[in-house]
Amino acid sequence: MSDKVVAILGATGVVGAQMLQCLEERDFPVKELLPLASARSAGKTIQFRGEAISVREATPEAFEGVDIVLGAAGDAQARELLPQAAARGAVCVDNSHAFRLEKDVPLVIPEINAQDIANHPRNIIANPNCATIIGLVPVWPLHKAAGLRRMIVSTYQAASGAGLAGLNELERESRVLAEGKEIGSTDPFAYQLAYNLIPQIGGFGEESYTSEELKMQNEGRKIMHLPDMRVSCTCVRVPVMRSHSESITVEFEQPLSPDEAREILSEAPGVRVVDDPANLGYPMPLDTSDQDLIYVGRIRRDLSAPEGVSALTFWCCGDQIRKGAATNAVQIAEYLV
Repeated sequence: MSDKVVAILGATGVVGAQMLQCLEERDFPVKELLPLASARSAGKTIQFRGEAISVREATPEAFEGVDIVLGAAGDAQARELLPQAAARGAVCVDNSHAFRLEKDVPLVIPEINAQDIANHPRNIIANPNCATIIGLVPVWPLHKAAGLRRMIVSTYQAASGAGLAGLNELERESRVLAEGKEIGSTDPFAYQLAYNLIPQIGGFGEESYTSEELKMQNEGRKIMHLPDMRVSCTCVRVPVMRSHSESITVEFEQPLSPDEAREILSEAPGVRVVDDPANLGYPMPLDTSDQDLIYVGRIRRDLSAPEGVSALTFWCCGDQIRKGAATNAVQIAEYLV
């Protein structure tokens, strides 16, 4: 395994900083690290393996000699710069939405479709949406056992999904309300998030579904190679700092009992079963933050399923910044070395 020159595009953001930590934790073979960001961040320093490294401005020329790029920037910057990096020979693992549904760009969750990593003709590999990753990691082994027919999903997405601005705003709102003051502006959220729920993430589009809600279906179809997979999803922003939660009901082609599902999930990569209702054991955001497993619990039969239809409901939680973004990207990069 040869050491690589690794660049992080968007190194000063929440996901970029987590990518740095994941590279260290997983002992990724980094020969040289190039943290890249906007011109206003150039000259700042970040810490990597005990060394202070200066942030450089993200320009096309900055990618000369780079082997792997981990993208943690927005769609516009990704579209502008990653093809430039790819043209210079770097393989880019991008966390933005820019390339996810393009036919010649693989969209990868390593626990599901690692084999797709090998075929990246544009030198770009896309990281899925965070809620898609957290939901599909436990769904996939169940699909392999019983054949997925349909999913009904409700997500409870933390402030971390809106980046550092979202984390800072929830903290500010909580502090201001505790002091008995007026909230004022709620940017980047449309409404106050503290003590509230906002049933919209992304813009409204087809059939009044939001862009975030459609990702579970459209990205899931591509990742699992199930072009006809049916999904109904409702995405909600909740006043939690970190770690997304999801309630998922899955219909199967073949019978699958809750006990069988627990056994399958207990052996599935990337999953930890926490399902002990008698002792109040179930996944929660506080327990699943700052680690890489998807916790699954509340596994039970769907009582509303018609007779003869096999369906289960479960609850899962996972760290949006880690497995939902940074760790998944680093896992993909590991296949490249």
